[in-house]
Amino acid sequence: MALQIGDKAPDSLGVNQNGKEIKLSDYTGKKIVLYFYPKDSTPGCTAQACSLRDNYEALLSKGYIVFGVSADSEKSHLRFIEKQNLPFDLIADTETKLSAQFGTWGEKSMYGRQYMGMFRTTFIINENGIIEKIIYPKEVNTKTHAQQIID
Repeated sequence: MALQIGDKAPDSLGVNQNGKEIKLSDYTGKKIVLYFYPKDSTPGCTAQACSLRDNYEALLSKGYIVFGVSADSEKSHLRFIEKQNLPFDLIADTETKLSAQFGTWGEKSMYGRQYMGMFRTTFIINENGIIEKIIYPKEVNTKTHAQQIID
């Protein structure tokens, strides 16, 4: 069962691009933007990451800490961060455990082919670790995603 609005988010979110464990308890008192995206360095995912990068100061001023999550490796995340100059951590959910908890990993189809993949979804977690908003795949606008969070 996927996490919903009102649910407490898990404390351990996994490891970032440097192999450091990310825990919600280390960010008590901060609001968390936890955005799940399909793949590093693809057009839509790059647009989304750059929207968050370009509006990062505005997000910080509203009290948000940003974390991206995909099934890519730490090494892939590091390259993506360096190439796009991203100021936030990316979580390497290579075994899709976090994605499964949040309900963002599942069967997708493209051109009639079925495969397992990440659903582009953003969770806004309040200062107490409770999910207060979910931006679902059909609602996410990759080019203006930061504005969707701020508004």
